[in-house]
Amino acid sequence: MRELIEKASVLHEALPYIRRFHGKTFVIKYGGHAMIDKLRDGFARDVALLKYVGIHPVVVHGGGPQIDQMLATMGVVSERIDGLRVTDERTMEVVEMVLAGRLNKEIVSLICGHGGRAVGLSGKDDGFLRARKVDRMRTKKGVEVDPGRVGEVHGVDPTVVHQLMNGGFIPVIAPIAVDDRGASLNVNADTVAGSVAAALGAEKLVLMTDIEGVKGSQGELIPSLTATSIAELRKSGVIVGGMIPKVECALAAIAGGVRKVHVVDGRVEHAMLLEIFTDRGIGTEIVA
Repeated sequence: MRELIEKASVLHEALPYIRRFHGKTFVIKYGGHAMIDKLRDGFARDVALLKYVGIHPVVVHGGGPQIDQMLATMGVVSERIDGLRVTDERTMEVVEMVLAGRLNKEIVSLICGHGGRAVGLSGKDDGFLRARKVDRMRTKKGVEVDPGRVGEVHGVDPTVVHQLMNGGFIPVIAPIAVDDRGASLNVNADTVAGSVAAALGAEKLVLMTDIEGVKGSQGELIPSLTATSIAELRKSGVIVGGMIPKVECALAAIAGGVRKVHVVDGRVEHAMLLEIFTDRGIGTEIVA
């Protein structure tokens, strides 16, 4: 009985938000530990639920751990700079095989298995995600290196994504872009999610991570951030590593018209719904 009462209470709390966001687009970056077996079904159910209540979810997924695992079996060592993977030609083949192949289809299948209608695509489909090759990146030691097939988004044509959404489908996007010659480029999934959210005029961008949210100098969770406070935290060395592309894509998305960005702990069951549909939230929100 107590469990039923608690569920009814949560539903009652969520209803105003469901009404407010009906017809709106949410872009969700899905990756990290949220992709492990015990949480995958819950994520797929939550995404299908959003579509069912009249919200339009668009999923952009990563797959860093799965790529690492595949590279390790091949004896390939992969380096990262500020959260971006150095990608030679051999690594690019693995990245595309894992992201646009296996993982993308697994996520589509999971969402369909929970009543959603999902379709997988990458930036190569209809050439909707275009990028330029990043020629130089600087390591922690100050050495400039060529990161290989790493791309920086310079254009998003959301036509195919809009068509899928309007047809009742949930787009599931692998972060593979194309250059002007049609060659594949590896793009950070957070960056892709931010660019897609801006192009779609999304109400929200949700970044699912492996930590509670953005943390302060003492390790405390910061519930809300602005561009000014993010700049201060970066300058003081509090925001570093893999969190850098997350906050950069959040700021770019907001500058592009996205109303709010949420950084949430994907290891928590139903983290996305708890952040979006409750007053208290569980992560960090980033606003203009």
